[in-house]
Amino acid sequence: MDVPGHCEQRYVLTMLVENEPGVTARVSGLFAGRGYNIETICGAPTANPKISRITITTRSKPEQLEQIMKQIRRLINVTKLRDMTGEDAVKREMALICVNAAPKNRTEITRLVETFRARIVDTGLEHFIIEVSGREEKVNALIRLLEPMGIKKLARSGTLALYREPE
Repeated sequence: MDVPGHCEQRYVLTMLVENEPGVTARVSGLFAGRGYNIETICGAPTANPKISRITITTRSKPEQLEQIMKQIRRLINVTKLRDMTGEDAVKREMALICVNAAPKNRTEITRLVETFRARIVDTGLEHFIIEVSGREEKVNALIRLLEPMGIKKLARSGTLALYREPE
């Protein structure tokens, strides 16, 4: 029987860091050095080109997460750290999916793309490349529905998150 607080949960952490060489490596090295896995990591400059936002998805026990967050806060280049796991954050992911598009499947693929409000961004004689964005569950659902047609390649951004602004 699991004791509450002792089983692994999925967390989304976002941090503002100085946009300098090696910062992402130091953050990811902190995870690796302690044996924590990063499921997804996404980093890019913010509106201020001197600051980048790094968003990490990981699984850990609550007490491990506390330790991870303490260690991240100690890194000199990290200016802000937030746990974005709750529902107060807007979380999205983007994926590019290259799918086999045999003539017999093109109508069905197009219907799925429309249903999921995705876009076909490249077409060929035997393939479509589809762009989809939204909650992770939406991206996963489209991927599952396209699998029977044959997914040739898949690239995912990982989770991006921002807290909603107060009204």
